[in-house]
Amino acid sequence: MAAFSKSIPHSCYEIGHTWSTSCVQSSVQVTVGALQESLKIYAPLYIIAAVLRRRKLDYYIHKLLPEILQSTSFLTANGGFYIMFFCILRKLLGKFYIWSAGFGAALPASYLAILIERKSRRGLLTIYMANLATESIFRMAVTRGLITPVKHGEVLLFCFTAALYMFFFRCKDGLKGFAFSALNCKRGPRHRCCKHYEDNCISYCIKGFIRMFSVGYLIQCCLRIPSAFRHLFTKPSRLLSALYNKENFQLGAFLGSFVSIYKGTSCFLRWVRNLDDELHALIAGFLAGMSMMFYKSTTISMYLASKLVETLYFKGIEAGKCPYIAHADTIIYAISTAVCFQAAVMEVQNLRPSYWKFLLRLTKGRFALMNRRALDVFGTHASRDFKGFMPRLDPRYTLVKPELELELRS
Repeated sequence: MAAFSKSIPHSCYEIGHTWSTSCVQSSVQVTVGALQESLKIYAPLYIIAAVLRRRKLDYYIHKLLPEILQSTSFLTANGGFYIMFFCILRKLLGKFYIWSAGFGAALPASYLAILIERKSRRGLLTIYMANLATESIFRMAVTRGLITPVKHGEVLLFCFTAALYMFFFRCKDGLKGFAFSALNCKRGPRHRCCKHYEDNCISYCIKGFIRMFSVGYLIQCCLRIPSAFRHLFTKPSRLLSALYNKENFQLGAFLGSFVSIYKGTSCFLRWVRNLDDELHALIAGFLAGMSMMFYKSTTISMYLASKLVETLYFKGIEAGKCPYIAHADTIIYAISTAVCFQAAVMEVQNLRPSYWKFLLRLTKGRFALMNRRALDVFGTHASRDFKGFMPRLDPRYTLVKPELELELRS
């Protein structure tokens, strides 16, 4: 509670927008930078998605540009509103508290921003940010010694999640719209209970492994090859390394072994028990989850777990067993984003690195220019990863003199 109630008398210029003394100018600069980067993100994303979904000409003429602009406006507002509320909150409170520079400023900014985005996209954004926030909170708890991490915890989480997914998938009233195409085989049975024609159980599992290994390998190649092509003439060896990168094979092994273990275990249980039971999917899914040892990913584990919770919650609403909360997606998004911004300001070491890079890109690197040395007084080691960076401030616009700065740190 001591750190929570502790405050520092610095101005918003001294802590937040150290590159400019003007709050208005800083907000405009962040907004313009966010607009540019948002367009770079969403324009190709929507165009590629439209091509893959084989949209008709009418979509390109009437809907593509408005959707790009709407999502761009949402992301731009999230960045611009944050710096605006950062300054407003400082002027209202007269000080900075441990929660005000991150969570306090980001909460209203994120809530207003998500209202700009299309409703059809809010759910996906909420799941993503809730996943990020949960991971950040877990890391904060580990840092403070409140939680002891379990070895291979992401793998165990994936095992339990996969087990439940597979079980509900096999149930008659299971997860509608959820299916792994690699797990559906429309051929008839080999064993009385097995539903794969022509193939025996062994070749059925081997083919499943080869198919999904290829998918995983190609996914990673597609992610790496575009960047390698940019250096094709200067560093041609990068194209070869993109094709034979270790992660390509790791993802392939993960997906391939997941499918083959699931199929193999399911077939084995049918042979042993001589019946097809939904509980087989629970066991097979759990064992298949061990395949994540090839490609450990907290992101994948937590995303699927979050998605499972969301799916079960909506099924509970349909069954009348869970209450419907109006605007739950916008509220959860705002809180989750605020948690992530709190980590980005006060303890970036506990934020997912990829999201930190995204924030730097969105703000043109300005998020790294905060005076985190002044924030170290709150005990979160805010400046730990910034190599002693100290902004050059104009003394005419500072409230805290060097001698007071030393006193606050002590």
